[in-house]
Amino acid sequence: MSTHKAIAFSFLDRYASLAINMGASMIIARLLTPGEVGVFSVTMVLLAFLGTVRDLGAGEYLVQEKELTTARVRAVWAVQLGLGLTLAALILLAAVPVSAFYGEPKMRDIMFVIALNYAINPFGSLTYAYLIREMRFDSIALIRFSGTLAGTIVSLTLAWQGYGAISLALGMFATTLVSALTSIYFRPKSFPWMPGTSEIRRVLSFGGKLTSTSLLNTLDSNMPELLLGKMQGMAAVGFFSRASGLVAMFSRLITDPIISVAMSSFAKQRREEGQFTEAFLKASSYICALGWSFCLVLIVLAHPVVRVLYGSQWDASVELTRILAVGYFFAAPVALGSAALTASGQAGRMLTATAVSSVTTVVLAAGSAAFGVTLLAWAMTATAAISATVWIHVIKGIVGFSWSQLFQAVWRSALIALASAIGPVTVIALFGAAPESSLSAVILGGIGAAVGFIVAAILSGHPLRNELSAVGAKLLSRLKPGQTG
Repeated sequence: MSTHKAIAFSFLDRYASLAINMGASMIIARLLTPGEVGVFSVTMVLLAFLGTVRDLGAGEYLVQEKELTTARVRAVWAVQLGLGLTLAALILLAAVPVSAFYGEPKMRDIMFVIALNYAINPFGSLTYAYLIREMRFDSIALIRFSGTLAGTIVSLTLAWQGYGAISLALGMFATTLVSALTSIYFRPKSFPWMPGTSEIRRVLSFGGKLTSTSLLNTLDSNMPELLLGKMQGMAAVGFFSRASGLVAMFSRLITDPIISVAMSSFAKQRREEGQFTEAFLKASSYICALGWSFCLVLIVLAHPVVRVLYGSQWDASVELTRILAVGYFFAAPVALGSAALTASGQAGRMLTATAVSSVTTVVLAAGSAAFGVTLLAWAMTATAAISATVWIHVIKGIVGFSWSQLFQAVWRSALIALASAIGPVTVIALFGAAPESSLSAVILGGIGAAVGFIVAAILSGHPLRNELSAVGAKLLSRLKPGQTG
């Protein structure tokens, strides 16, 4: 599959799943209370640490291995299956003590269900890694969409029937089960079902640093909610989770589909040309233009957006959303940092940068969580600023650019973001910060933001202008009489 098709299916996969998840979130937010969502969020945060060692980088090993022998496939399967069953057993054993620690019996039942996920997941993981290796993103999209749709149906049905937080856990189980069954259909017939250990040291040697980095990233992302759950209660976790999830929507929309393709592209340029500085700076300018615009618009329209998506019971998330969105202004320029370092073979440098970021997060979160969720949100924004500085220092030494070159690459992106906010600011000025019709405010503000973005991209001479021109020309060609595309 070509790179362009890979990107297209990657976006299709992410957007289809996001559309389903967004619709489900809007309904779930009205069926479950903040406390119920908080219980599930804290449970998943705890289990996220186990998820980082779910296959110890075995899947990534399979993707990059030049000579994929039967013995090596058996070793990958042995690591994935062995860890899946082991972690499932550990979750079952920890369920009662964890629920007692938080004083929340519902966590026990949720953990019992998630344990089944870990036992079943390996049956899809091996095939999933193989499909990535072969760039068969069409098959991956089908697997992910089938699982997402099944899980959504189960979660919504059970939540509607009043089952509470366990509805989300059972929905996850349905997603994993359907994804695993669909993956088996695409599993190569040459892949053995019997695990083996003769090449297991080779597999584990590759995945060690990647797993350590992943573990630190998980700690970085989830420590705030863990501390809130203990110090401020489950409702506070629910509000913080909604706000952080709303801000993180940009990553799910844009960054996540690009990272894997960007890593491959950077690696190819490095092999063929010796460096990929220009490509990294150009891609970062795109991410900054889109990310900064998204967050600035979200800051302005936070109240109507939260009302439309989640309803009035989540109004306490509005201020948190604005604060956390400020943090993304710092994070955007380094959004492709992990892809750049991985493509350069700098897993050690990536681990170092991640460790500094994680320590910063833990220290600031621990020092602020006891004083309330608002102060914690500001602490996380400060963390984003510190982490971005560290990451840029590491990345620029590897990729080969200076601070001035980075500024030259992204300053037009800031102009685009400011122009994108003109429409939303006008809407709020006319209808108030808490407009009576939230949906109308979001629609009008969104249209104004899109117009401001496009006009600024064209007038400022941003590299996105060429992309917009190409899309416009293609659309016009399809609209011409007699054209079929």
